[in-house]
Amino acid sequence: MEGMSGPYLIRGSVSLPEAELMWRFSRSSGPGGQHVNTSDSQVELRFDLARTEALPPVWKERALERLAGRLVDGVVAVRASEHRSQWRNREAAAVRLAALLAEASAPPPKPRKATRIPRGINERRLREKKQRAETKRGRSGRDWG
Repeated sequence: MEGMSGPYLIRGSVSLPEAELMWRFSRSSGPGGQHVNTSDSQVELRFDLARTEALPPVWKERALERLAGRLVDGVVAVRASEHRSQWRNREAAAVRLAALLAEASAPPPKPRKATRIPRGINERRLREKKQRAETKRGRSGRDWG
């Protein structure tokens, strides 16, 4: 296994502050056979979003707003137990937290600018629509016999 894969980037040059991450380990119900009963391989990673100084204020506000349903006293928690090794679960949890914060602090999408449909295109659509209606009207065999 390689070392901790360094600072987990959220976006740009902002990364998860190693010092502010709170780790908890417990026995996992995931894979591991008999080994699972003796090792604390489940990882819970907590991050105090409300008190952190690591995120730009704008990002922090956005994230607090968007993750409001997930926060407990301003703390966001992420769990990982899908690997046998605690180490890999730690990696998974940190990556997950970074992705969560990246998504939550992303700028809102630009509003869509309304554009006009060219008249020619609209006319063509209506022409084809009429044609189709004609075709279908011709199919109803009322006066067939």
